[in-house]
Order: sequence, then structure tokens, then C-alpha cells
Amino acid sequence: MVERYNIILHSHVELDHLLLESPEGNVSRAMQWLNTSYSVWFNVKYDYVGALFQDRFKSIPVDCEGSWAFECAMYIHLNPVRIKALGLGKDDRSREKAGMLPEAPKPELVLKRLETLRKHRWSSYPAYAGYVEKPEWLHCDELWRRGCVHKEDNPVKEYREWLEDYLKQGVEEKRFSKMTASVAIGSVAFIAKLRKEILQDSGTKSNRRIWKRLLSFEEVVRVVENVKGESWDDFRERRGDSGRDIVLSIARSSCGLTLRELGKRADMSLDAVSKAASRVNRRMAVDKELKKLYDLSVLKLEETVRK
Repeated sequence: MVERYNIILHSHVELDHLLLESPEGNVSRAMQWLNTSYSVWFNVKYDYVGALFQDRFKSIPVDCEGSWAFECAMYIHLNPVRIKALGLGKDDRSREKAGMLPEAPKPELVLKRLETLRKHRWSSYPAYAGYVEKPEWLHCDELWRRGCVHKEDNPVKEYREWLEDYLKQGVEEKRFSKMTASVAIGSVAFIAKLRKEILQDSGTKSNRRIWKRLLSFEEVVRVVENVKGESWDDFRERRGDSGRDIVLSIARSSCGLTLRELGKRADMSLDAVSKAASRVNRRMAVDKELKKLYDLSVLKLEETVRK
């Protein structure tokens, strides 16, 4: 794949994650070829029939500035030890995210984690850490340059110490927790810019609703509250007030929420939400003050996203 599609492969743990760069913008074609080729090889080798992968691969853009890619590589390399048998399963990590810090791992458990990390055959970590010779198709220099700045004469040693110290002390899950369900990884400015580009591209087919969900219903409420100079609780049930309808209309188009989800947040039935969101659009055609309030709310919301 690297040679055929001019892909720069920075790190990997098969078959979980690949951190790759595509100068020609052909990630979809490269991954389709990889999945198909691997499936054919696997089926022939193990006399298996049928589809090997259930779903299409998921791609997550990563900010090329700063240390984001370096931290992604560390997150990927920790995958082999992020299992229940080594005390780092989903339940363990969920408790840690909630602030319930685990007891210090026993020495034998730490040694088992380190052994698993160092000897995992289907990972680029052994090459990064100097345990095996780096294959020609693996590009390590860029991440070494970005993250291993304190010992420039020996980035292999520094990277090894970075990751293995995490395991010796207990993996600091909070540092990586946002990556598990991300649609993009990077700075606020990077994600806001990417979100705007994706939502403006009418031809984009991938996870538009997820990108919309990066803007929360609560953010819409806060903006309309500021524009109106009143709290949501004061105007949401007021007879003849369009504030609630403005919130629902903007949230419907900007938050990626279903009518049912909007109803739960506004304590309304599905039918009532649908009528309210449609009603404000009809009224704006004849009510200039209402349209001004709506447009100002949208403008303030866009400013919030850009910040």
C-alpha cells in the first residue's frame, strides 16, 4: 500500500489503527486496496469464505501542527496492552476517566505489560523503541523529530522511555481519552476550520451528523439567551415568544440532533418540535425583527465556533 499509493505510514497496530499521511489525497483508494488484498490473502490462507471486515474504515483527521501526531502514535502503540487481562480494559479506563484512580499495579503486572508492548508482532512500536530493525516502509523520523526533543542524539531511547514510563506508573488514560471517539484530533482552531469545510461541502458523505454534533444544544441556548438578554427558563414557555422556536430551528440545522433528541432537551413532543422549527422559518419571511434576532443568533454562534 505504501509503495503503490505513495502513503507515508507513521505508526500502526494491526488491525486497530494506522497513522498515515497521504500527499496525494488518496486514503480511501489506498485503504480499499489494503482491505481487499488482506481479505483475499486471509481467506486463501485460512480457507475462509465471506467478508472479513464488517464496516468501512473510519478516518480521523489529525492536526499536523504541534505534538498531536506524536501523541496519536503513543496512543496507537498502547493498544496491545489496553486489555482487561493487563488491568487496562474498558471498565478500568472508565473508572479512571471518572476520577477513580486505580491502585498502583503490582510489579509482575507492570512487567507483563512491558513484555506485551515490546513483543507485539503487529505493531510499529518495537521499531520505534529500537527492539527490532525499522522496515523501509515505516516512517519514524517525523514523529521522533516532533516529540523527542530533549535527547536529539538518541530519539529511539527517548521514545522508549516516554511510553514505557507510562506503563510503569500506570497509563495516564486522561491524556488520550479524547481520541477514542474523536472525529478529528487537534487544536480548537484546527477542528473548527475542518468542521466548517466539511459542512460547506454538499458532496461530503461521511459522518456529517457527527461533525454537526460538535456544536452542542447548550451552546445554541446560551447564544440565544445572550442575544435576547433573557434566560432560557424565562422565555421557553412564554406565550407568543419566538425564542424557543429560534433555538430549536438553529439546533436542528447546526447540532445534528434528531427531532426526538431535540424534544428531550426542550421537554416537547416530537410533533411539537417539528412544528416549532418550521413555524419560525415561515414567520421570518414576514417578521423583520424576528429575522434580525435569528440572524444575529446565527452570527454569534459562528463567532463562538471560530474562537
